[in-house]
Amino acid sequence: MRPCRPYGMIGGPSAADALATAPAERRESRMKFGLLYEHQLPRPWGEHSEYQLLKEALTQVELADRLGFDYIWENEHHFLEEYSHTSAPEVILACCARNTTPIRLGHAVVLSPPAYNPPARVAERLATLDLLSDGRVDFGTGESASRVEIEGFGIDHTQKKAMWAEAVEQTANMMTMAPYPGFDGQFFSMPCRNVLPKPFQKPHPPIWVACSRRETIHAAARHGIGALTFAFVDPAEASKWVQEYYEIIKSDACVPIGHTVNANIAMVTGFSVHHDAEEAKRRGGDGLRYFGYALGHYYVFGAHEPGTTNVWERFEQARDAMAEVGRGSGIGTPAQVQEHLAKYAEAGVDQVIFIQQGGKNQHAHICEAMELFAASVMPHFQAGESEREARKAAALAPYIAAALARKAWMAPIAQADIPVITSYGSNIIQTDQDETANVTHHGAADITVPLRDPLAPRRPQAVGSAD
Repeated sequence: MRPCRPYGMIGGPSAADALATAPAERRESRMKFGLLYEHQLPRPWGEHSEYQLLKEALTQVELADRLGFDYIWENEHHFLEEYSHTSAPEVILACCARNTTPIRLGHAVVLSPPAYNPPARVAERLATLDLLSDGRVDFGTGESASRVEIEGFGIDHTQKKAMWAEAVEQTANMMTMAPYPGFDGQFFSMPCRNVLPKPFQKPHPPIWVACSRRETIHAAARHGIGALTFAFVDPAEASKWVQEYYEIIKSDACVPIGHTVNANIAMVTGFSVHHDAEEAKRRGGDGLRYFGYALGHYYVFGAHEPGTTNVWERFEQARDAMAEVGRGSGIGTPAQVQEHLAKYAEAGVDQVIFIQQGGKNQHAHICEAMELFAASVMPHFQAGESEREARKAAALAPYIAAALARKAWMAPIAQADIPVITSYGSNIIQTDQDETANVTHHGAADITVPLRDPLAPRRPQAVGSAD
């Protein structure tokens, strides 16, 4: 069996302390790279548009795996037409697992309030995918801030953070406890059950949370989980956020929401690489402008009519008013992109996640950019990776041990309190069944279902009087 890669269950790459002890000339060669998929599909749509979109994404993921990218991240969104057609990321990630080997398979994110996804179903899907992928799953979590999604599932937006915390903590408990003792919470309840299967990674896949503001990065650190930062900050601001994140990880404020600590911070940037800077901008710039416009439409300023509003047409009308892209981003020549990313590495960012599939960016251009990046830029950031992770794990180990000691662990259920759940009995048995028979159900197919428990004591037969 192929072993899973040991991606920081007590941490991943580059804490501030570890960076400080590294030789200056090697600091920029320590960072991971991921690809983010929203599966954007601007109108007009043809009969096979979604089919082609998803098939091209799978091809890109398989290419990324061969090229040495570290992660793919699949978001979960619902009803956000043209912006995101990725409503079933667990299915897409399962397809990705089949034809990839080392690349990590990240949820970015599972929408965690129980009305979106019951915690037991999340635990089951995560564990199944983790087994199928030989332990390559990362459990990104979130809530959504889109009214289209939130109210589409009947969620009270004022309670969504509390819903997130309750659901994520219990999902982690379900993946680790046998049986799960049951829970009677504010937002969901379930009785004692053994949630199956259990994940390949122990105690469970690394947990992350989507962060759009400085405050949510602080919250990620307090919960002892990775920060998936979608705030599009510049490297100077990123340096402050990284420092604050790791200060909290190492403080008494860190109390893990899961059964381990995942100390990592990732940040997102646009991506389009070509030997000619203007061509890189031409190929990728418009798609990233659309990405920003569609994001604003659903989260900031838009008024949306389901099935009617044409987001692409509105973007075309607004295009000239949109800010130019390609300045201070991952768009440009290999040298320009390397210089840009080195600033994030110097800031202590553990992973940069690229947005390459935006708007109407072409599949062939995306693949060419990935190949050029892997050949010309990625090697500069891969040297010393294992040494970096080892230093970081050693530096953070005492802080993580202290954080886990502060956690109030869910108590296992006492053996005497495990419920006995009796079957419904006759509801799968024919109503006209011969009561003297011993078995029923598919007997002709050699699948025999006992009508009575073969292990139960046999009732004595009545003794008839002799004539």
